[in-house]
Amino acid sequence: MNSVDVVLPCLDEAAALPGVLSALPAGYRAIVVDNGSTDGSPAVAAAYGATVVHEPRRGYGAAVHTGLSLSSTEIVCFLDADGSLDPTELVPLVAAVSGGARLAVGRRVPVSRDAWPWHARAGNRVLATILRRRGLLVTDIACMRAVRRADLLALDVRDRAFGYPLELLVRAAEAGWSVVERDVTYRPRAAGTKSKVSGSVRGTFRAVRDMAGVL
Repeated sequence: MNSVDVVLPCLDEAAALPGVLSALPAGYRAIVVDNGSTDGSPAVAAAYGATVVHEPRRGYGAAVHTGLSLSSTEIVCFLDADGSLDPTELVPLVAAVSGGARLAVGRRVPVSRDAWPWHARAGNRVLATILRRRGLLVTDIACMRAVRRADLLALDVRDRAFGYPLELLVRAAEAGWSVVERDVTYRPRAAGTKSKVSGSVRGTFRAVRDMAGVL
């Protein structure tokens, strides 16, 4: 099997990184993009064999784009570094892209209410409804995805904050991409820490605001 680069945006995920990086399937190479951690995340990532790069501009989109720019494999995956997602579930997403899909995204299936708070689910539902009205039949603004590197670079996603995932899907719809969803297990974050986005109503509102700006 050809290697697959996995971009992991990271901000203070030292507690989660050992589990996430240890669970990556064989041939999946981690690129951890540190976005200003103060808890030693870069050292932890390096100790577990990841390529570590630093992105001084704060923002999910900035970290993702930097990781994409430094990747070198034909298919690139993106995964949160907080332990909420199972890295082995990247495999069927990559298989879908290898089989002809332009983009494969994870459709989160929470194991408990704590894994996906009500305000985060509500914000996701609103944005997914808007996308479906635009013709892209997705149910989740995915945080786990696989795509061909050249395709994603050509799509020219510009947002460098929380609006990046939504802009990617909007541009994919406009370009007529075939997009497939696959169910992925969604768990509480590792070590009981709170998400910067879904861990609070304020964080969710900020993310939805950034994404709404894309629309």
